[in-house]
Amino acid sequence: MKFKHLLNKLILPLLCVFMCFNNTYAQTVSLKGKVTDEKGEAVAGASVKLKGTNKGSVTNVSGAFEISYTGNGTLVVSAIGYTTAEVKLSGQTTINITINSDSKALNEVVVTALGIKRDKRILTYSTQEIKSESITQSKEPNIANAIAGKVSGVQVTSSSGTPGSSARIQIRGNTSFYGTNEPLMVIDGVPVDNSETGNLNSGPGTNRIADIDPSIIASINVLKGAASTALYGSKGANGVVMITTKNGALNKKPLITFTSDFSFENPLLPQIQNKYSQGTNGIYYNGETQKTSTSWGARMDTLKINGQPAKVYNQSDLFFKTGHTYNNTVNIGGGNNSSTYLVSYSNFNQQGTVPTTKFLRNTFFAKYSTHILDNLNTTFQLNYSNSQNDRLPEGYALESPVWTIFTAPVSYNLQPSTNADGTQRLYRFSRNNPYWVLDNIKNHSGVNRFLPTFTADYKPLPWLTITERFGADIYTEMDRYHESTQSVSNPNGRLVDQNTNYRQLNNDLIVSANKQFGDFNVDLVLGNNILSSYSENTYANGVGLTVPGLYNMSSASTVTYKENSYLSRKVGFYLQSNIEYKRFLILSLTGRYDGNSVLSTEHNFYPYGSAATSFIFSEFFSPEFSKIMNLGKVRVSYGTVGNDGGIGPYGLLTSYNIATIRNLTFPYAGQAGFLISDIYGNPKLKNERINEFETGFEAGFFNNRISLEASFYSKKTIDGIIPSVAIAPSTGYAYTSVNSAIMRNRGIEILLNVNPVKTRDFNWDLTFNFTRNRNKVLYIYQDQQQLGNGFNFITVGQPYGVIYGTRYARNAAGKILTGDDGLPFADDNQGIIGNINPKWLGGINNGFRYKQFNFSFFFDIKHGGDIQNNVDGYGYFYGTPKVTENRGPRVVDGINATTGQPNTVSVNGQQYYQRINGVLESVIQDGSYVKLRNVSLGYTLKPSWLAKSPFKSATFSVTGRNLWIHAPHFTGGDPEVSSFGASNGSQGIYSFSTPTSKSVDFSLKVTL
Repeated sequence: MKFKHLLNKLILPLLCVFMCFNNTYAQTVSLKGKVTDEKGEAVAGASVKLKGTNKGSVTNVSGAFEISYTGNGTLVVSAIGYTTAEVKLSGQTTINITINSDSKALNEVVVTALGIKRDKRILTYSTQEIKSESITQSKEPNIANAIAGKVSGVQVTSSSGTPGSSARIQIRGNTSFYGTNEPLMVIDGVPVDNSETGNLNSGPGTNRIADIDPSIIASINVLKGAASTALYGSKGANGVVMITTKNGALNKKPLITFTSDFSFENPLLPQIQNKYSQGTNGIYYNGETQKTSTSWGARMDTLKINGQPAKVYNQSDLFFKTGHTYNNTVNIGGGNNSSTYLVSYSNFNQQGTVPTTKFLRNTFFAKYSTHILDNLNTTFQLNYSNSQNDRLPEGYALESPVWTIFTAPVSYNLQPSTNADGTQRLYRFSRNNPYWVLDNIKNHSGVNRFLPTFTADYKPLPWLTITERFGADIYTEMDRYHESTQSVSNPNGRLVDQNTNYRQLNNDLIVSANKQFGDFNVDLVLGNNILSSYSENTYANGVGLTVPGLYNMSSASTVTYKENSYLSRKVGFYLQSNIEYKRFLILSLTGRYDGNSVLSTEHNFYPYGSAATSFIFSEFFSPEFSKIMNLGKVRVSYGTVGNDGGIGPYGLLTSYNIATIRNLTFPYAGQAGFLISDIYGNPKLKNERINEFETGFEAGFFNNRISLEASFYSKKTIDGIIPSVAIAPSTGYAYTSVNSAIMRNRGIEILLNVNPVKTRDFNWDLTFNFTRNRNKVLYIYQDQQQLGNGFNFITVGQPYGVIYGTRYARNAAGKILTGDDGLPFADDNQGIIGNINPKWLGGINNGFRYKQFNFSFFFDIKHGGDIQNNVDGYGYFYGTPKVTENRGPRVVDGINATTGQPNTVSVNGQQYYQRINGVLESVIQDGSYVKLRNVSLGYTLKPSWLAKSPFKSATFSVTGRNLWIHAPHFTGGDPEVSSFGASNGSQGIYSFSTPTSKSVDFSLKVTL
């Protein structure tokens, strides 16, 4: 009875509990859905959350998600680049949600280290992105030149106007004393080589980023500071240029785009006099029976030759021609519901302003992405390029035709280039006739380059992604130089053959996770990198051609040959975590541990890392104030990265060199001979390290119609590598390399974007950027105060890259001293006479759209930065610069060194200029400029006009480059030039390089 009574008591409560649980279970619904954009394409990585709860999910590569709810609620869907959508739920089990693109948000999605896309709003460091439209609009064949003046903190310097010539990119100043100072170049997450190659004589080569077709680029993002590049560890010291290529599109029929460009280029020439003939002291020399290198002869307007008024030969106008560039590109892109594809072919043909010079490039690019599974996406791409480059020697070389053209007398006809007996026709003895050079000297380089990349993204869980990315950079280069017999520098002729094989393999295994924990959003990246680089080079130099005109090494009477190969490997482990709290506070921590095979086992692993935070205070603004200021952010970061560019493979070993004993050079009598080098390989060398602090402020007003970004950075190089430091002879060696140098860079960067007018028919965008960097060498080694570095010097207490040399003798008050002859003279002691670093850089870009018309113009500004103008320097002796036309008597403003009284002795122009030719200070010029770098006008046909044609769109544009340059203190053609290439010691010199050009480009773009 008791049991029955107890059972009766429990039945009703148990039944109620069961009904309650049953009711709860009945209200829990499993919802499956898909998120697409307004075009019907899947949106991967979208966040799907139940409002007011911690429940959430993330869409996979097909846009699908799954989440459970209790029958009612609100679903919040958000994704980078899209507006947030809220959907009411009332028991549905399936749902399709469409979210719309947010143009404002899309502009803020940038590609960061390792190719990871992030919302710029939450970044804790400074980056700047350049879109595809800006790159292609520049009409520059080299990607490096396409970003010139457009990014704060970045300086781009062209080297020459020869087709295919290199350009130097420098971010936030120089950081290495003798290692590389150019940024790491990365294409779709894979590092690629950007070495300068291809020149076997004087002048610049080609930086290998020129192999890339600009038309395949979707965007370029520049990572500037240590916090942004810490994931690259020992490669991140000089910044990173992230290049992202274009993709096809899901659910799109094949879209064919054809673009054709044709441009005219005219050289920007230095100022040359045309009033005086060949000769000296006012006496005419005819250049045939009377030879001289100078043009201090008679006035041309009074000179008669054979009874006839002398003809003026404008050597530059006669020699240089109008260059032409053709560029034709076709690409096909599209896709279905699971795959995308893009195929592109480009043919680029540039004929230089110097006859026989040219740069030809054929490129093929293909990218295919597919969803093998709903949670597995793969991408394979291949970039192939073939380039052929013909150039001539430049600069000081006796073979340089530009030298002779700029210094040739206007009274002498350089053509024909040969005499009746076939010998070279010369107006002087030590320089080749430039027209003879065109037919008898050639530097050719040919490059075949392959850049394959494979990427697989696997999502085992909605919040977890595993990425495997393998990429390679493989190229072969064949360089050939020939110089015919009768050349002034090599009368018996010369041949050079060089072959280079380069291979770089890169592999990244990356695990990334993104998870929401209440008010915290945690993003984690964990990965491993393996990098292997191999290069092989053979070089043969032959002199004495036994068969003139046969440019084959078998024709050389004496051949020297050498070969070398280098192999290095790196392994890195990295971790990055980004923690976001309630969308207003972000903490980012990065660590990388690198191992390098070129270092000793005791020093081959190094840690690098960064810590950064951002505070987005605009999250606390009222809705009313947010309409005025929609973004306000401050950020602070500190990072440490490395630079291993100063240590090459086997650089720590003490090598053996080919022996030379007295006048005997081995191999001798069939016997090889080697002696140990007097340079001791220091096994304790380690990578240079750069520590950088950065703080910044970002603001957006009126829904980002006005946006401002300002940054301050301070970075210090420590353990800088100094090679060839003298050591005690008692060691058995003369020199070694040490980690000792210290250098500092401090600067500010400002970027301002304004959209003053935005209507349906008219839009105006204005961008302004400003850069100011101050560099200082703090320490070299022990009591060492100065080191040479090519054309520049490294001096303690001074900026990196001062110009050091002969200067005018001056008194205590700074007045120039003159001798009793009335002429200035050089001081007994050399000193600092210039600084190649600019005081500040700026850029102003205006873009207008009115209905179907687009118009833009871009000013690039550099203030300060001295240039050693050797065209004037050597020209002072020859009497060819424009300034030497004033040849009358003059009294030099100075103090007589003997009497201490003002100089009163009169001298003529030839005496004066040939004297200051020996004082380097006389040719140091301020390289400040304002350039109208780019002007473009385009018109897009109305779609209705094409309705009955096979074309979907058609655009015609005209673009001008370098149309106007204001350089009030520079007498050369273009103050943005570095005549001998992109290396550290070649900057700030203008010396008989092929002139850069101003050009006009006509372009037609149609889609089918």
